[in-house]
Amino acid sequence: MQNEAYRIIGQMNGSGMLIIADHASNHVPPDIDLGIAPDLLGQHIAIDIGVAEVAEHLVAQLDCAAILGGSSRLVIDLNREEDAHGLLPRTSDGHAIPGNHDADIVARLDRFWRPYHDRVAAMIGEYQPEILLSLHSFTPSLQSRHEERPWDIGVLYNEDDRAARIAFPLLEAAGLHVGDQLPYSGKQLNATMNRHGEGNGIPYLGVEMRQDLVSDAAGQRRFAGILAPILMECRKSLA
Repeated sequence: MQNEAYRIIGQMNGSGMLIIADHASNHVPPDIDLGIAPDLLGQHIAIDIGVAEVAEHLVAQLDCAAILGGSSRLVIDLNREEDAHGLLPRTSDGHAIPGNHDADIVARLDRFWRPYHDRVAAMIGEYQPEILLSLHSFTPSLQSRHEERPWDIGVLYNEDDRAARIAFPLLEAAGLHVGDQLPYSGKQLNATMNRHGEGNGIPYLGVEMRQDLVSDAAGQRRFAGILAPILMECRKSLA
């Protein structure tokens, strides 16, 4: 199932797991002009590189479903509250997004944000997943801050760290350099899991994969192969 607000892959086949990827697409509908160079849509400011492909591998391995954001984070950021600063970004990592300066926020919310979150809520209500995987990726360096990010993967959470505490040592045992609340803090950037995970008392594992490690097919298969058994172990341990 696919529309401009979300794409659903796989099926809820009793696995007890649902994957949610807010920034998995760089699609910009033709009637929206962001006023940016086309090549920027292939960069981290527009999409979480590698996430859609990793999600597809995980869906196949775990026999579960995933819901992926259907449009670019530059159209609207699905991982922010509807009244949050940056919901319609005017700049991103030093790049101006002039098409968002006079955009109708309410129209974007009604067209993208609300249908996406309504669908996530409906899937949770219908299938009652036992654990959620919040799947993101991050750029290894920020141009605007000259900030290097050496971690292979970050684990993010807000108040509910149940799955994070199980996953952290398992990710390290898999040979990954793991960041706890890195490169961002889940205390600040966790809106989707706050709403659908913590808001429903559902454990979740929030991860940020480094984009250069999941930018090709081999890296995508590798990370899916690492994450699938860890998510299963989290579900088992939390049951």
